[in-house]
Amino acid sequence: MKQPAEHVTLSSEEVESLMAHVHQSNLPAAVAGRLGQILRTCLWLVFALQETKITVSRLRRVLFGKAFEASAPAPQEALAPSSAGGDETHAGAVVDAGADDTAATLGEAPPRTSPIPSPDKPKGGHRPGTGRHGAEAYMGAERAQCRHENLAPGQRCPVGGQGTLYELPAGVEIRVDGHALLSAIRYELEKLRCSACGQIFTAPLPSEAGKEKYSPRARAVLVVGRYYRGLPFYRIEGYQAMLGVPMPDATQWDQIERVGDCCYVVFECLEPLAAQGELIHQDDTSVRILTLMQENQQIRAAAAAQGLSRAKERTGMFTTALVGRVGERLICLY
Repeated sequence: MKQPAEHVTLSSEEVESLMAHVHQSNLPAAVAGRLGQILRTCLWLVFALQETKITVSRLRRVLFGKAFEASAPAPQEALAPSSAGGDETHAGAVVDAGADDTAATLGEAPPRTSPIPSPDKPKGGHRPGTGRHGAEAYMGAERAQCRHENLAPGQRCPVGGQGTLYELPAGVEIRVDGHALLSAIRYELEKLRCSACGQIFTAPLPSEAGKEKYSPRARAVLVVGRYYRGLPFYRIEGYQAMLGVPMPDATQWDQIERVGDCCYVVFECLEPLAAQGELIHQDDTSVRILTLMQENQQIRAAAAAQGLSRAKERTGMFTTALVGRVGERLICLY
């Protein structure tokens, strides 16, 4: 649509005069009435914009209807005029919006028509994106099969007795339980003693119990809790004591150290691979170590006693991240 060549200002009296000339002309009555509606709509729109008491979104709803979307193309039925003259068109929604009196206040919105029907909202169920996960999201869940105790495929229906039962895809129900970081199993071994010789016979442990008190999974959980979740040893100790499975902080360190010793083999394998990489990323982050802070204070005091502004020895405390890129893979060494 082309912009107007010049600014046109009309008062309500001038609009009424134009409407009178339109009705006195030789135009058909339907055309004259439609032109009058257009003039009143333009006058109402000018007043609304001058007073700035209407938002753009409300103005769009008033002119085009509630379900209007600028990105959606208008249907042909809504753009073409009806031959019967009784149906409202999309353009008619704009024209009829100005049929009210021009002296109406801005708070009184003209009648709206919605030529595009709004889609029906689904009833019931959960809206998408509410944070509820389906059964497929629980990939680490333990699986258990539940079967009918008295029914099997191929049997007669116990209700009607006419058809036979056949198997469908299993239904899924999720149950979430809570556990401690570390859980313990108490094995009570039966002991028998001979009344004659006094020999004691102890029942053996099951094979799944293992030979060590702390399993590799228990050590891995301690490592994740300390160095991934950031839980201090004393906090893990208090948490486990509350749940009845005590784990002293010194014992935690002993078990974590064993996991660290196992990682040296992996580190020694990754180190030469990273050395052959195309790119190495290095980053230093400052840290605070209490023992080194005390040593640094002594070093600075000794340097100040000698009249030096800066100590010759290194006093910086940093932790270094070293990542090497080998092809499409990243190798983190530190």
